[in-house]
Amino acid sequence: MAKKKSPYHGLQENIRKLKTPKIDTFRNKYPDRDYTVNLETSEFTCICPKTELPDFANIVIRYIPDKLCVELKSFKLYLHYYRDIGIFHEHATNKILDDFVSACKPCWAQITAAFNIRGGIKTTVTREYKKP
Repeated sequence: MAKKKSPYHGLQENIRKLKTPKIDTFRNKYPDRDYTVNLETSEFTCICPKTELPDFANIVIRYIPDKLCVELKSFKLYLHYYRDIGIFHEHATNKILDDFVSACKPCWAQITAAFNIRGGIKTTVTREYKKP
């Protein structure tokens, strides 16, 4: 009997093109100052593309805004989108930061995604962006 393919099979090949919800922004009234904004949620979930089981993570984004700041409700809805997406931890972390940077074009940003232990292994993925 052939093993059934996961509905998430092949998704990782085009993960950079994954159509995600828009992250809204608002105008930063203090673009002349460097200050750090910390966004954190312990409610992030996605699906393991191999086992089809849910993965849970604590996501922390730290950024120094330039002209725009991220609007929190749209960012929460953006993160909520992933709960039905089969995606590897490394890909989720990179995709989230790519979309975040594309939306608000910060001076600097860092994401840390600490996934709950699965199979005795804890995964933490960190990526940083610095404006050229």
